Amino acid sequence: MLVRLLYVSRAVDKDCAKAIDSILDTSRAHNLGNGITGVLCYGGGVFLQAIEGGRNAVNDLYNHIVADPRHTDVVLLHYEEITERRFGGWTMGQVNLSRLNTSIVLKYSERPEFDPYGVSGRVSLALLEELMATANIIGRA
Repeated sequence: MLVRLLYVSRAVDKDCAKAIDSILDTSRAHNLGNGITGVLCYGGGVFLQAIEGGRNAVNDLYNHIVADPRHTDVVLLHYEEITERRFGGWTMGQVNLSRLNTSIVLKYSERPEFDPYGVSGRVSLALLEELMATANIIGRA
C-alpha cells in the first residue's frame, strides 16, 4: 500500500547548506533501495518535505527524521493512502527557492512568505505540486 506523508520542521543550523546536501545525499542513497520518492523544500530555516512509498518504509523514515538532530519542531502536516505517486520521478527532488515567485506563495497563504507552519497540509501539498509544475524542482536524482 502506497502512502504520502508531508511534514515541516525547522533547521537546527539556519546556515545549513552542508546539512541540506547531506540530507539530500542520504535521502537519495536510502530512498532508491526502499522505494521512497519525494521532494524537499528549504527556505528561511524551514524544511517542507513530501515522501511517498510503502506504508512501513515511509513510517520508518518519518520516525528517523523526527529523531534526526538536524531537525527541530517536526510537525506532521498530512498523511494519506494514495493510488499513485505525485513525486515518482525523484528519489528526492529539491525545490529551488531562489527562483520562488512570491505570487505563487501568496496564492496559498495570507502573506507572500514561505511558512508551512501557517497553512494546512493540503495547502502545502498544493504549493509543492505547483512548484513541480512550474519547473522549480531541481536535483531530479
